[in-house]
Amino acid sequence: MGKKKGPKTRYTAKELKEFETLINTKLEKARTELNTLKQTLKRSNDSGTDNTAGTLKVLEDGADTLEKESLSQLAARQQKFIVNLENALIRIKNGTYGICKDTGKLISKARLRAVPHTMQSIEAKLNRDK
Repeated sequence: MGKKKGPKTRYTAKELKEFETLINTKLEKARTELNTLKQTLKRSNDSGTDNTAGTLKVLEDGADTLEKESLSQLAARQQKFIVNLENALIRIKNGTYGICKDTGKLISKARLRAVPHTMQSIEAKLNRDK
């Protein structure tokens, strides 16, 4: 009596290790980028333009404010990306990684390599976005 060959429902330990390595690499890069953003924000908060006057000061302050807002948004996005990657590592450990939360089917390796923190197959995402 041989095993029944049906559709694959889980990735193997070896495949999961490959994804874990990919995620850890992305996580390290994301944390480095977040630290850089935080340092840039800290420097822009520390530096002043006390020696400028009048209209030029107003323009510089406006540009500084816009830059700080952009940096803050980038930092928030990066933080969310890090949390999503960390959650993907948890799913690897508990055996649910790579399984679409909507269909219960395996998410393609190509999609997981492109978006390793995804919890949806491309079909489920496209159906949701309609």
